[in-house]
Amino acid sequence: MNAIVRETVCPLLAEPSWESTLVDEVLYGMVVELLESPAPGWYRVRTHYRYEGIAPASALLAEPAQVSAWQDLPKRVVLEKNFCDVLNRPKVQGWRMETLPRGGVIAVEGEPENGWQKVRLVDGRTGFSQASLLSPFYDAPCCAEETSLRKALVRCAMLYAGTHYRWGGKSPMGIDCSGLVSMAYMLCGICIYRDASIVDGFPIHAISREHMQPGDLLFFPGHVAMYLGEGRYCHSTGRAGDDGFAVNSLYPGDPDYRADLAGKITAIGSYF
Repeated sequence: MNAIVRETVCPLLAEPSWESTLVDEVLYGMVVELLESPAPGWYRVRTHYRYEGIAPASALLAEPAQVSAWQDLPKRVVLEKNFCDVLNRPKVQGWRMETLPRGGVIAVEGEPENGWQKVRLVDGRTGFSQASLLSPFYDAPCCAEETSLRKALVRCAMLYAGTHYRWGGKSPMGIDCSGLVSMAYMLCGICIYRDASIVDGFPIHAISREHMQPGDLLFFPGHVAMYLGEGRYCHSTGRAGDDGFAVNSLYPGDPDYRADLAGKITAIGSYF
């Protein structure tokens, strides 16, 4: 049985308690599989990228007919801005019905008119969003050509510049290292493993360091970053002073060189 996320950001926790550790987040409009109910008001769920956690039932819509209808609708995703409001009329003065984060998924009806797109929320209500805030939703790689896809991956990762660090986070409200790189790939239509490791069954494989290119992943003990080219990488780090998205260098002579990371690369991962 499946359900749709109906909250801006739905936490996935280690245990059925609000005081439990956050292990992941699923975003508005994403579909999850319900596995069991470990306690009243909670579900263990599996995401479409095969990650599991405990979600509050209040954040999910599990009515089978609505889930089925939602999956068949044409979709868009929030990309260019951190958040996108759904309003009750196509005017900036409209009442806010819902807010979607970057990566949130919304169904669309018809074509934009005068800069506004009619959208459908997961519960069936309709509203309007500024069309410029909605981008194509990809469930396959967004670019067939390798160089273009690499550029798209880097661009999506860099959209999170300014986001603070949140353990288990995966949105502009806060993001961790694997949340950053997995969201960059997801926005480009590729599902990779959610944690900081290379896992069989997901489309990232190990390559030699001399072959790494922009969009590839750098793995460290308990940490992952995206390579940008020319010895630089972006990542989300909880280190004091960075406290979130940062760009650093692998070259010792650069002012943003991090010796604690550069010397501890365990693997280079690539989709290509």
